[in-house]
Amino acid sequence: MAFELQTVVPWGRNLQEYIRMFNLSEIDKQKRIISFGDGPASFNAEMTKRGYSVTSIDPLYRFSKDEITERIRETAETIVEQTRNNLDNFIWKEFASVDELKETRLKAMNDFLVDFEKGKTEARYINHEMPNKLSFEEKSFDLGLSSHFLILYSQLGLQFHISAITEMLRLCNEIRIFPLQNLNAQKSEVLDGIIDHFEKMHLVEITEVPYEFQIGGNKMLIIR
Repeated sequence: MAFELQTVVPWGRNLQEYIRMFNLSEIDKQKRIISFGDGPASFNAEMTKRGYSVTSIDPLYRFSKDEITERIRETAETIVEQTRNNLDNFIWKEFASVDELKETRLKAMNDFLVDFEKGKTEARYINHEMPNKLSFEEKSFDLGLSSHFLILYSQLGLQFHISAITEMLRLCNEIRIFPLQNLNAQKSEVLDGIIDHFEKMHLVEITEVPYEFQIGGNKMLIIR
């Protein structure tokens, strides 16, 4: 099935959220990082501005800046309204209100858009659909991240997740995935199967992180 912009609901997170979601230390930030499913997050833009090395992977990057901008405009209010209708699913300590959440997300996505064309030229934003194999050689990166993509979208099926994580591990010495819930803020249906599969040959760990917006969504999966 073709990847279509009309099916994308862009919602970008910023550097400070990534630091808290993935427990990124100063040493971690200095590593060669590849981040999967980044979408319109400002993580890459902010890290690059600070002199760090990040490569972002997402099929969203096949579209133009104008197309992505328009899609954000079309969908932002719908996401905000859905959040207002489900306030009890969230812990309001990361953000004081829905309005603050909206402002933070729109700023992150604008920072991404400002950086996008330059980042594509520099091969920091790469159009690619997982779990297809990337052109990078094995262990080209120290650390791989997946924010609100793998494990969250459990409807993609266990085999999709196993294949995508296998490709991440081909490229990276260590990977971190956040959150471990599905879209309904419940434990993801694919989590146990992922752990069962990879713990046979890798070190697998679940650890708490200092970020919790969805209730119970304060854990990440680490595979080395």
